[in-house]
Amino acid sequence: MGTALLGVGQAAPWFTCPTQHKPRFVFDTVGGRYILLCFFASAGDPDSYELLAGLGKHRQHFDDLNLAFFGVSVDSDDQRLERVNDALPGVRYFWDFDRKVSRLYGACCGDGRYQRVSYVLDPMLRVLAVLPFNGEAAHYLKALARVLDSLPHIERPHHAAFQAPVLVLPRVFEPSLCQALMDFYAARGGEPSGYMQDIDGKTVQVIGQAHKSRRDCLVEDEALREACRLRIYQRLVPQIERAFQFKVSRMERYLIGCYDATEQGHFRPHRDNTTKGTAHRRFAVSLFLNSGEYEGGWLRFPEFGSALYGAPTGGAVVFACSLLHEALPVTRGRRFMFLPFLYDEAAKLIREANKDFLDEGIRCENDAAGQQPKGNE
Repeated sequence: MGTALLGVGQAAPWFTCPTQHKPRFVFDTVGGRYILLCFFASAGDPDSYELLAGLGKHRQHFDDLNLAFFGVSVDSDDQRLERVNDALPGVRYFWDFDRKVSRLYGACCGDGRYQRVSYVLDPMLRVLAVLPFNGEAAHYLKALARVLDSLPHIERPHHAAFQAPVLVLPRVFEPSLCQALMDFYAARGGEPSGYMQDIDGKTVQVIGQAHKSRRDCLVEDEALREACRLRIYQRLVPQIERAFQFKVSRMERYLIGCYDATEQGHFRPHRDNTTKGTAHRRFAVSLFLNSGEYEGGWLRFPEFGSALYGAPTGGAVVFACSLLHEALPVTRGRRFMFLPFLYDEAAKLIREANKDFLDEGIRCENDAAGQQPKGNE
């Protein structure tokens, strides 16, 4: 059970809790729309009552198609006295009288204090916004309305396009971390990046600009590495497990790559796990640090058509290392990426068994990710 509020980008914990009309409402079934989850404690509290009354003026937002409201009460009098009631579609109340859900979301602190807070969740049930409530309802409602008004509309039903089996995930790194990584690169510069081949029984790095033009910089600052590790653990790993039923426990390399238009930055079609030294890799992460500041540079998966893939700044495209993929040329500016590989304990054994096949000039790391980061154990 948590005692700290969730952060933006984290997966919202799943739970089952009674509502007015259902003794067991399964929360994870509400994905596919935006959610306003409001931990107001008690409608008997004047500030909470004012908050709920103010939200009632925005009733048109809550239609169960684009947005749904769930209030969380820990006061049994709210149910007994019918202070709040479900109003379908779009408005429901959880009866969290044992405070299990509140503890899960950090609203109920270990010392018994209750932190009233609202979470806005995206359609994947990831935290989009966190708004603690300290009793100034009018100001709070304005801030909340700004968030709700900014939510894009869910697409209407349509035929799915043929696409690669990839996961596109926004809000993995916040803009400040993206900038810190690019500043680190700017201070140290990048070295020409090679690609792996098995030659004469060894996995070696080959430099060839016709196949790959990129400059790389390894992140050696431990505080910056830990910041990346924490966000990968909290925001990315749970979504990989949900989408692909794969439990990541390890991460290979903390690497910033730069595709520069002046060097025709690109990476021709390739797979990431076809040599002895890379056979352990399971998932590749392309995490975009400065989307919109360059042209070109799209990801493409030729086996699955000509669709182009990208993500907003701080977002990631995650895919199996066995998929054929390429980074198309950057035609203007510089495209900065954070580029780790993820694997598990079974793959770790493969890596250890193959380490003697690695050329001595290849730098390898055995960094844990997906396990609790050091500062949070």
